[in-house]
Amino acid sequence: MTITNNALSGALAAQAALNAVSQNIANAQTKGYTRQGVLLVATASDASANSPGNGVQIGSLLRFSDSYKSQQMWRAASDLGQRSQVQPYLSQLETVMSADKSSISYGVDNFFKALNAAGVDPTSTPLRQQVITAADSMSQQFNSIYNLTANQLISVQQQQTAILPSLNESLSGIAALNQQIVSLGATGTNTSALLDKREQLIDSVASQVAVEVINNPDGTASVSLKSGQPLVVSNLAANLNYVSTSGASTLTLTFANTSFKLDDTKVGGQLGGLGDFRDNTLKPLQKSISEIAEQMSQKINDTLTSGFKSDGTAGVAMLSFNPTSATGLLQVASGFQTTDLAFSSDGTPGDSGNLQKLVDVKGQSINLTSIGSVLLGDADTQIVGKLGISSQQNQSQLKTATTIRSQAEDDWKSTSGVNTDEEAINLVEFQNMYQANMKVIAVANTLFDSTLQMFG
Repeated sequence: MTITNNALSGALAAQAALNAVSQNIANAQTKGYTRQGVLLVATASDASANSPGNGVQIGSLLRFSDSYKSQQMWRAASDLGQRSQVQPYLSQLETVMSADKSSISYGVDNFFKALNAAGVDPTSTPLRQQVITAADSMSQQFNSIYNLTANQLISVQQQQTAILPSLNESLSGIAALNQQIVSLGATGTNTSALLDKREQLIDSVASQVAVEVINNPDGTASVSLKSGQPLVVSNLAANLNYVSTSGASTLTLTFANTSFKLDDTKVGGQLGGLGDFRDNTLKPLQKSISEIAEQMSQKINDTLTSGFKSDGTAGVAMLSFNPTSATGLLQVASGFQTTDLAFSSDGTPGDSGNLQKLVDVKGQSINLTSIGSVLLGDADTQIVGKLGISSQQNQSQLKTATTIRSQAEDDWKSTSGVNTDEEAINLVEFQNMYQANMKVIAVANTLFDSTLQMFG
């Protein structure tokens, strides 16, 4: 009977819809889950039949996904990854280098204060010793901060290397899921769970490097870097690693036996953020510290060697500059004593002509690659100020990136996330639909029994 068939199709359709609702409710708190539904389509009547139709059928299983919103979320993940990775380094540098007692400026100021104090009595051994002690303290502060930058450089490189295994594993996972989705999709199997898993892996990759994603008609997703190099195509995945050549490490991408050299400062995400910080902030800062130490020590040594000691002999260098040592960048020369300080300009004991020239060194200009010409006494303040600006800019960009990511996630959830209130309404509606169709079947059975009794 048509009435029974119609009601049966309705009951089955309601049951399928209830299955989708139950799946959604069960996964309401599952991270990355995309809600599902069913598309109900009326079954048309036969051409020769005088009836309103043949019930209802399931047109397709629905997956509520918006590609644009997913892309926005992945772009936000890249920006957030880029900014979040470098802020701890910037904050540490800013804190140490601007501290009252640990800054380079503090050491330099104390050294020149000791030189000024020695002008009261250039022959005083305690005052001369104070100059040497201040020079040693200044050197240690240079060494401490320079060593901090060297340690950060090592940490950045280690962190970049540590990202690659996870990144490569995610790329391989996306390629494998591409193959499964195509294979199962061809049999009509619901692949929503596999699609969810693939999108979570893409989100993970996007936080590590900035990506472009193309959803292909066959169900696969192609992933590439912003610069165009392929990361995943169908069931093939790229592999990224650092290759050391002549002491330098180069990020290399290998795909289908073809290798690409990449500039890791421009790949975006966590990897690109670390590379950009390393080359455009940390290394220039490290070089500036080295240049201050080198040029200051050169000026002080040149001034001392142009003067005379108390015994009338020529002065000797006091500071030793060693750019190859992270912990010994600047040191007081081994064996340097108070009698070696050449304060006299003419060899006369008690003369302070050369001492005044030493004091004047603080007001002389030096050249820094990152800043240009600057007074020696202002050099550290200038580079710390530049560092502070970089840190503040990154903090602002990090705050913006965090907000954008949060908004992108909320936007994604508005389409793909499970709303338990909405699902509760659907649950009642499809339950009523099922019960109504079962009631129709009961009515149909009653009518059938009544018809039989008429002929009984």
